[in-house]
Amino acid sequence: MKKRILFVCHGNICRSPMAEFVMKKLVRSAGMEDRFEIESAATSTEEIGNPVYPMARQELAKHGIGCPGKTARQITPDDYARFDMIVGMEEANLKNMLGVFGDDPDGKLSLLLDHTPASDTKHHGRGVSDPWYTRKFNVAWDDIYTGCTALFEKLKDE
Repeated sequence: MKKRILFVCHGNICRSPMAEFVMKKLVRSAGMEDRFEIESAATSTEEIGNPVYPMARQELAKHGIGCPGKTARQITPDDYARFDMIVGMEEANLKNMLGVFGDDPDGKLSLLLDHTPASDTKHHGRGVSDPWYTRKFNVAWDDIYTGCTALFEKLKDE
């Protein structure tokens, strides 16, 4: 059975698509594409239909990752049933997801960096800052790559 993961941020043009395509690369590099379904979405409607933000695309490209054809979409109540894990980038994303889903009875919602080891004090227990505002796409990359790597390590042997 496939593990279905949905990454979520505010607009689905920076952080969550970066996480989607980083995780897809990790899965592909391990030859496990048949075991995962990975997507991303927004909590807001602001960017629906827009492509990945140019600076986010550039940061992915620096690491040999493309994101062709990806456009922003908003989460829907049906996503809760469709995905096994719904991973937000920061607390505001979790709050907004609960506004759409109503509740989290199956414990599917988490923050990306909460999947890092507690001993990783640089990452664990905090959110991924929005590079749309900070303009620090390299910092977002570090957080997202670290979080996705930790999440993949947890899931690959399930």
